Amino acid sequence: MSILILVGGLIFFLILGIPISFSLLLTSLALILYEGSLPLLIIAQRLSNSLDSFPLLAIPLFILAAEIMNVSGATERIFKLANALVGHITGGLAHVNVLASMLFSGMSGSAVADASGLGMIEIKAMNDQGYSKSFSAAVTAASSTIGPIIPPSVPMVIYGVISGTSIGALFLAGAVPGVIMGIAMMIIIYFIARKHELNIKSKWPGWRKLSKIVLESFPAMLLPVIILGGIWGGVFSPTEAASVAVFYSLFLGIFIYRNIKIKEVPRIFIEAGHTTASIMLIVAAASLYGWLVSVEQIPQIIQQGLLSISQSPIILMLIINVILLIMGMFMELIAILTIAVPVFLPVLTALGIDPVFFGVIAVLNLMIGLLTPPFGLNIFIVQKISSAPFAAIIRETIPFIIVLVCTLLLLVFFPNIVMWLPNLLL
Repeated sequence: MSILILVGGLIFFLILGIPISFSLLLTSLALILYEGSLPLLIIAQRLSNSLDSFPLLAIPLFILAAEIMNVSGATERIFKLANALVGHITGGLAHVNVLASMLFSGMSGSAVADASGLGMIEIKAMNDQGYSKSFSAAVTAASSTIGPIIPPSVPMVIYGVISGTSIGALFLAGAVPGVIMGIAMMIIIYFIARKHELNIKSKWPGWRKLSKIVLESFPAMLLPVIILGGIWGGVFSPTEAASVAVFYSLFLGIFIYRNIKIKEVPRIFIEAGHTTASIMLIVAAASLYGWLVSVEQIPQIIQQGLLSISQSPIILMLIINVILLIMGMFMELIAILTIAVPVFLPVLTALGIDPVFFGVIAVLNLMIGLLTPPFGLNIFIVQKISSAPFAAIIRETIPFIIVLVCTLLLLVFFPNIVMWLPNLLL
């Protein structure tokens, strides 16, 4: 009966359209009331204790840094740099869209920040050059999934906190897969552009103009170097790196690019605070729900069930990936991580699978969930920006979903692609 309440209750509340954080809380409350042996005070204790974590401080700081970078003018300069580098290739601004997301991902660590901030610039530029609204939105939604794979990454911070895995190692492990994702998207864009004769492209700017654009964007591009260099060099922790990113972003916006006035800073902090509050509420609610899942010994039941199916790490990884893909269609990424990692990770570690490897696979898997209906958060974001029909965006997104699934399978079957950099540098 406890399992029925935990699973059925959550599905019931989600069908009613209740936000995921409150659905998790209501389901947890229902189980506690049904059991009767747990005091209601445990809800407040678990909610507060789940957020009492130094590594989790990196999340609001990275969100704030991304918000500042969007306002500071750094985003436009990154887009100009990407346009100068690849805008002349067949597919033009669609390639620029992907490359800009790869560059911006080294600052934000959030797919939502990429889709909503950089996405506004990318979609407008593509529409102005004649690309359809639906195709522009689809490329933007797909390219923004690179953000949490290439370090830094908000979801990987959460995974690291839940699993006790080194966040620095997770950041390293995501670098190569993120580049592969970007290249794979650009390849499919090239063939789509050839097939539909989308020969809308910019002129090669020439070395002199390119040098000028590089110099303009250099201060912004220095941020990921500072963040990642500091973490991997042992100068500061990921949380400290996030605070450095905030101060550097403010310095950039106020003194270098001069697009931020001092009086605008409180508004930027408030916007970042709104985003942080919604994320942290999900983290806290999912932590309570995950704790109840653990109390009811559901992980042990699932572990026995999975191991009875197969002892093969590859087969179990494929099964878990299918489960995560389905969960990603209906639930928010952070909630899935908080609930699923304690359930699946013990099974995989028992079979010798590295937690760092599983972290990258899980986050990439859940990025696909941002593109799949009915939840598909990135689709909703770009639909709002572009005003394109929802169904048309979904149709244009299908090739990118296929590319991402193929990338996921490539990493599952060849784990050294993920683990090469951490093994080399750590």
